[in-house]
Amino acid sequence: MKIATYNVNGVNGRLPVLLRWLQEADSDIVCLQELKAPQEKFPYAEIEKAGYHAIWKGQKSWNGVAILAKKNYEITEVQNELPGDEDDLQSRYLEAIIDQMVICCLYLPNGNPYPGPKFDYKINWLKRFKKRTDEMIKMDLPAILTGDFNIIPTPLDVYKPERWEDDALFRPEVRKAFASLIEIGWTDSIRTLFPDEKIYTFWDYLYKSFTRDAGIRLDHLLLSPYLKHRLHSGGVDKHVRGWEKSSDHVPVWIELKD
Repeated sequence: MKIATYNVNGVNGRLPVLLRWLQEADSDIVCLQELKAPQEKFPYAEIEKAGYHAIWKGQKSWNGVAILAKKNYEITEVQNELPGDEDDLQSRYLEAIIDQMVICCLYLPNGNPYPGPKFDYKINWLKRFKKRTDEMIKMDLPAILTGDFNIIPTPLDVYKPERWEDDALFRPEVRKAFASLIEIGWTDSIRTLFPDEKIYTFWDYLYKSFTRDAGIRLDHLLLSPYLKHRLHSGGVDKHVRGWEKSSDHVPVWIELKD
């Protein structure tokens, strides 16, 4: 089974890129972030024509998450918001069951500028997320946490890390939060497969970042202990970043053994 995550940076504006990649990658499950579309504007007809059905939670202009699956898989929505804050109206979390696995699609807050209320929101969101993921570990669920975490886990995951010390993506607080997920049993699948390689999933549109390979790794797939032994392969579809009108993120994927 092939599972992928992709921050599309506008599902309608970059729909041709998404459809091209869906056909090329042939993933079984795809998690999308940053739809930037209200609920009624999600391009379901085009996604269905590409061979997938989907659940999604949109938001006008900002945020938005979706889970796609090939039509031979049933999608059962569990929840479309992260528990713990009834006042949080941002569309950043979607949880479903597919093929007896819990799929958690997330678009974690950016948190910039640091310090400030946006960073405080990010830290509080992480605390709520940790509580939910701890529950999955305690229940020994077959679960995958995937999406744009907006966290650079280690200096290996960023071009010139010294320039990012006061950025909300690389602050010690958020790196510690990511590390705490690993410590409790979640497996960073891409880093497990490629422990020493330079791997990026995002390149800014400015300063010829992609040409210079001045990137960062923000998009992750974390496996619960129940699933980690099924990890077979994975990768980053870096070439997609070079397509016309592509997102500043690229798809990341893994394959699980049956």
